[in-house]
Amino acid sequence: MCGIVAYIGEREAYPILIKGLQRLEYRGYDSAGVALVSNRLNVYKSKGKVADLVALAGQSDRTGTVGIGHTRWATHGEPNDINAHPHYSGSRKTVIIHNGIIENYASLKAELKNRGHVFESDTDTEVLVHLIEDIQQREGVALDEAVRIALNNVVGAYAIVILNEDNPDELIAARKSSPLVIGVGENELFVASDATPIVEYTKNVVYLDDEQVAVLHRNGKYHIRTIHNKEITPYIQELQLQLEAIEKGGFDHFMLKEIWEQPRSIKDSMRGRLNSTEGVVALGGIREYMNKFVNADRILIVGCGTSWHAGLVGEYLFEDLARIPVEVEYASEFRYRNPVIGEKDVVIAISQSGETADTLAAIELAKSKGATIFGVCNVVGSSIARATHAGSYTHAGPEIGVASTKAFTAQVTVLTLMALMLGHRRGTITETHYFELLSELEAIPAKVERILKLNDQIRYLAGIFKDARNFLYLGRSYTFPVALEGALKLKEISYIHAEGYPAAEMKHGPIALIDEEMPVVVIATKGASYEKVVSNIQEVKARKGKIIAVVTEGDEAVKGMADHVIEIPETDEKLAPLVTVIPLQLLAYHIAVMRDCNVDQPRNLAKSVTVE
Repeated sequence: MCGIVAYIGEREAYPILIKGLQRLEYRGYDSAGVALVSNRLNVYKSKGKVADLVALAGQSDRTGTVGIGHTRWATHGEPNDINAHPHYSGSRKTVIIHNGIIENYASLKAELKNRGHVFESDTDTEVLVHLIEDIQQREGVALDEAVRIALNNVVGAYAIVILNEDNPDELIAARKSSPLVIGVGENELFVASDATPIVEYTKNVVYLDDEQVAVLHRNGKYHIRTIHNKEITPYIQELQLQLEAIEKGGFDHFMLKEIWEQPRSIKDSMRGRLNSTEGVVALGGIREYMNKFVNADRILIVGCGTSWHAGLVGEYLFEDLARIPVEVEYASEFRYRNPVIGEKDVVIAISQSGETADTLAAIELAKSKGATIFGVCNVVGSSIARATHAGSYTHAGPEIGVASTKAFTAQVTVLTLMALMLGHRRGTITETHYFELLSELEAIPAKVERILKLNDQIRYLAGIFKDARNFLYLGRSYTFPVALEGALKLKEISYIHAEGYPAAEMKHGPIALIDEEMPVVVIATKGASYEKVVSNIQEVKARKGKIIAVVTEGDEAVKGMADHVIEIPETDEKLAPLVTVIPLQLLAYHIAVMRDCNVDQPRNLAKSVTVE
């Protein structure tokens, strides 16, 4: 949700912190701040972007070889200078940065007020640093011990880094239900909420687990204990992330870069897993649990946002190809509605970041009921990757734009491979159709490349409809989830109200909205429901709606009815989501740019939702 970066070593910390915050700004951009220790503790923080923080710090004292930095996505307290992180303790000797929510902050705050503490901000984070200092003073313990004791008394989620003016040779970091990674360099250490600020300096990292506290020293040494005082032997992993993957690479926005990366990201998600000539689909993560899948009573798919839409595509695929009953659940609802889960159920948890708080909670609930949990995520070493029994990475590469694009197609690619693998194993798909789909799937990256060449045409359409106040997106069968995803993309980055519907459901309410001012995007590619979709187009035209149709190349029938058509290569309808979503992503992008919206950092949104 928020971005965290910290450094201790021999270099000047400020440039490292600012560059790190700029790379983390996609995680939170309501406000930003840094704290540095040289001869004294200096804190600079302000509402707005990292650029506003840089302007504020100006020519002030920015020296110091230890420091912490933060970009905020507001939860408690509105975005302003006072609520920005870092937050001071009562003595103003200790500062903290925090990602997460302290759920019992109100009762802790009341207790601390009774003991004379005075608070400046509206945040739960300030309560935590006051609590730590209160324990340190009352019990006469070292700062790291006070942190450990305090964290035994808080309820909620946290990734924190703490810096103390009187001990500039030490940083303290801890996490629970919010990611935190330690970068291990030569006589220097880094801390961040993900690997993007670290990759430039070191490839060696340690991922903290829940309820672990790390003490980092200036000489590059560190030790880790749990909040229950159990010593932990750290496991150092090597980052696979490349620096160029987190740069814009000449594109105006990360989102556009990531849309154009999809031929590669789809191919990478299939690489080593698919051989259409030999008829082989091999997902290593599923092999050990194949019998669980084959004999499952049902598959439950949980996710949020775009990942939920990918799960809906998965429902069609698993039921169609493997003949296994599937239910798709919003993770945020699943965890609270006392679902019926059995030991013969398989739960597939989908998350780009692997850190989505609601999805993690849904995993823990399903595990407690004895279900087998399979993760589909993009980030190696993420919390979901570690919490599940098995899983598959999507290999999409870093996705910096807040609105997911390549994550969706990568997730759908992995789900398609799983469904094909299961259908073949269960004998619910003919050999002929199996080989046809494998060959079709291998051809998808080239088809996406062809669709991307329609960029100028789609930009022209964006110019026509950029001032619309509402959009309707319609699809049937496999393209219904794509209609939902297309509408979500438009809402997220252009702030135009949009709704996705199954095309047949239009008559059950939304048709009342259609008039000459209403653009209706219809996914009308060839498939079993094609004739029905054509009828739906006619219904819209009869009410003077403006039709933008995504059609199969050479479709003259729809071209004669629609106001505008986007022709895409012919594809088996089971794989249609992988190609039909591309023009919808481009349409949303170009409309948002023409409306002068912040495409990569849309208002009120953060990339990784690590709090409820």
